Amino acid sequence: MDKATSRKLAAAGWTTGDAQEFLGLSDAEAAFVDMKLALAADLRARRLEKHLNQTQVARIIGSSQSRVAKMEAADASVSVDLLIRALLKLGAERRDVAQAVAASV
Repeated sequence: MDKATSRKLAAAGWTTGDAQEFLGLSDAEAAFVDMKLALAADLRARRLEKHLNQTQVARIIGSSQSRVAKMEAADASVSVDLLIRALLKLGAERRDVAQAVAASV
């Protein structure tokens, strides 16, 4: 949210904050969420870069299209382990996974 909007809301009596404050997440929990979102975004980017649809990715990783959609959305039911394994099956190297996680900082 830009500063002007934040000031307008504050003047009207509203308080603003980020998702971490709203959800009461610790710094470690917020960092974990950021890393998971980065891995999910990297999975989607890698899929698009390879010109694959979700069904094709599902076949490659041995899953379903709906599971791939949940992976790309960083759904709560998707583990970080599953995201990393999918990235590796799509040709990512350890360095690629590390860069995706590092980019979340």
